[in-house]
Amino acid sequence: MSPNQAGPPLASVNPATGELLQSFEPFDAAEVETRLALAARVAPEWAATGFADRARLLITVAELLEGELPDIAHQVTTEMGKPFAQAKGEVAKCANAFRWFAAHGESFLTDEEMPVDASLGLVTYQPLGPVLAIMPWNFPLWQVVRFAAPAVMAGNVGLLKHAPNVSRTSLLLEDLFRRAGAPAGVFQSLLVGTDQVPGIIADPRIKAVTLTGSVGAGRAVGAQAGAAIKKVVLELGGSDPFIVLPSADLDRAVSVGVQARMQNTGQSCIAAKRFIVHEEVADAFIEAFVAQVGALTVGDPFDPATEVGPLVTAVARDNIEALVEDARSHGASILCGGQRMVGPEGPDKAGYFYLPTVIGDITSDMRVATEEVFGPVALLFRVGSAEEALAVANGTDFGLGSSVWTRDPDEQQQFVARLGAGQVFVNGMVVSMPELPFGGIKTSGVGRELSQHGIREFCNIKSVWVA
Repeated sequence: MSPNQAGPPLASVNPATGELLQSFEPFDAAEVETRLALAARVAPEWAATGFADRARLLITVAELLEGELPDIAHQVTTEMGKPFAQAKGEVAKCANAFRWFAAHGESFLTDEEMPVDASLGLVTYQPLGPVLAIMPWNFPLWQVVRFAAPAVMAGNVGLLKHAPNVSRTSLLLEDLFRRAGAPAGVFQSLLVGTDQVPGIIADPRIKAVTLTGSVGAGRAVGAQAGAAIKKVVLELGGSDPFIVLPSADLDRAVSVGVQARMQNTGQSCIAAKRFIVHEEVADAFIEAFVAQVGALTVGDPFDPATEVGPLVTAVARDNIEALVEDARSHGASILCGGQRMVGPEGPDKAGYFYLPTVIGDITSDMRVATEEVFGPVALLFRVGSAEEALAVANGTDFGLGSSVWTRDPDEQQQFVARLGAGQVFVNGMVVSMPELPFGGIKTSGVGRELSQHGIREFCNIKSVWVA
């Protein structure tokens, strides 16, 4: 293959039917160069704009999302399979984030005067320039907006390398910025293969990189950005604990726990994955939890009754199946589910469906004990004390989110202080929101998205001292 040739086509496939929706030829080297050059050219112009102009752009993007919400959500559901109601919620959440950063971005980036032994001491926040965003398919709008809204509000320009199976959504996002009046080059899509990414990261016109994805992808991108000495933010995998202690509101813990594990067909980095339940309430919790998981409606993501849709690809479904079968072969109890299912279109349509599953009696020799289970599978652990619950919760290489259920104030304080995670939610499920920083520790990543902390990640935090 010559340097100017691209790789294999990027295929967008309907997960509910297995049918090809559209195929895209990756950009060749000439097209990538055109887009990098445009980003580099517009970056200083956009950095010189005022906050009011940037806010106006973000608000206009939000208005487009709100005005076209059902159509945009329809594309998301068709391309990656999440239930239509959840896709509509994702679009609305993105619009809210654009509005929030439009309203608050300036206050987060206003010069801060510092008391120094001089006539003036300042901390000022200046944009870095073109930022490469490498994003996954599971929340094809929200994952991008978590980066794009604060980065563009800060005066940066964005280049999006999206997951290949959501290329249509990638182009939709670029078009939203165009129609909102963004200058050409402020936000561009790069339809490229993984093999083209290292060269883009190494390009001196790229000033920073952000990635949401697997630990393996994070290691690779982190190494490439480190070799080029570029700022990087990594939001990687999670195996979030959902801890239920004796004083918990059990009814609410069960219903929220089911939602926390099964929304987006379990394909979420911050989904509750390990349910760690105190033995005093374990029987009651498990009985109710298994019953509710087993009763979930799986099927056509456009059917209003559907609560769990297909997995995103055949490979994703097969990976889940392999993890469950490995646990079964090592003696785990499959309390419900535990098998793939024929989709609503019948056996002639290759939809990627797997029944919501609950697994108990987990031991350390099972893959599910250490690997991230990215699908509708919940893992149950019984513990005899709050101390044991903490040990199990922290006994993983991941440290993204965590949820603890207790009405005891001392226990709440103990778990907030000692859980090894970027986020602790007490008596609620882990969610991302513009107001709070989002990210993890350990192999769950470095850096933060959202909030005042996220908007400053892609800024030169410059000290100014005047004699």
